Amino acid sequence: MKLLRVGAKGQECPALLDSQGVVRSLANIVRDIDASVLSQEGLASLRKINVADLPVVADVSRIGTPWVGCGKFICIGLNYADHAREAGMPIPTEPILFTKAISAITGPNDPLVMPQGSVKTDWEVELGVVIGTRARYVSQAQALEHVAGYCVVNDVSEREYQLERGGTWDKGKGCDTFGPIGPWLVTADEVPDPRKLTLQLAVNGVLLQNGSTETMVFGVAELVSYVSRFMTLEPGDIISTGTPPGVGMGLKPLPQFLKAGDEVRVSIEGLGEQCQRVYAWDAALL
Repeated sequence: MKLLRVGAKGQECPALLDSQGVVRSLANIVRDIDASVLSQEGLASLRKINVADLPVVADVSRIGTPWVGCGKFICIGLNYADHAREAGMPIPTEPILFTKAISAITGPNDPLVMPQGSVKTDWEVELGVVIGTRARYVSQAQALEHVAGYCVVNDVSEREYQLERGGTWDKGKGCDTFGPIGPWLVTADEVPDPRKLTLQLAVNGVLLQNGSTETMVFGVAELVSYVSRFMTLEPGDIISTGTPPGVGMGLKPLPQFLKAGDEVRVSIEGLGEQCQRVYAWDAALL
């Protein structure tokens, strides 16, 4: 299934995308796409529905985040060997963990608003792993049983804040609008091998990232198991699993960063596409 939420901010309707690409409302079935829906029991219940009986959603002009109740936004740094080389950093021997502020989360096509004074806002297409069942000290063999599904993430990053302002990476990762998620959550049963997905990102129509999850240093099962040793993963939490090469700070001969008016398109094979317009700081757009 492909689950999504459509409507104005704060007024999103739970929905699913049928096999013909038609958005159908789940409003008469569930209150929202939340932790109860992401559970194994919740998803099993949805699979019993006759999709053709669901009403078509007339207005899909805005797509929100695919679910509500994300308590933790965990990110994995340098998880693609070719991106680590691009960044001039060693390939990690253990996953590098950092967090992204929940307040950074936006819909997949919402405005991307650069923070005040930003000069190095960058892009990162990433595979998001959404937790459906609580995970605490789970083994790799059991880890995927705790995954509800997968989604597209743009781990937008302000490189000056991240790397030149002291402290940890979190400063450059958690700015408002820096976490576009969606357009939908694709349930795990429709992604038989999360290590065989193509990831792409284009800025103003120029393809800059064109990678594959095959080059991840640590796979999904290993990451879920690893993270669960350090914190309990709850339903609705997301792990963003790292990015392939082609980010702005790694471009040669000169780095390239986003500017107002740019268009960013982000896609993962089978998981859909995002499109963000970049804006200078404007609180009215948040």
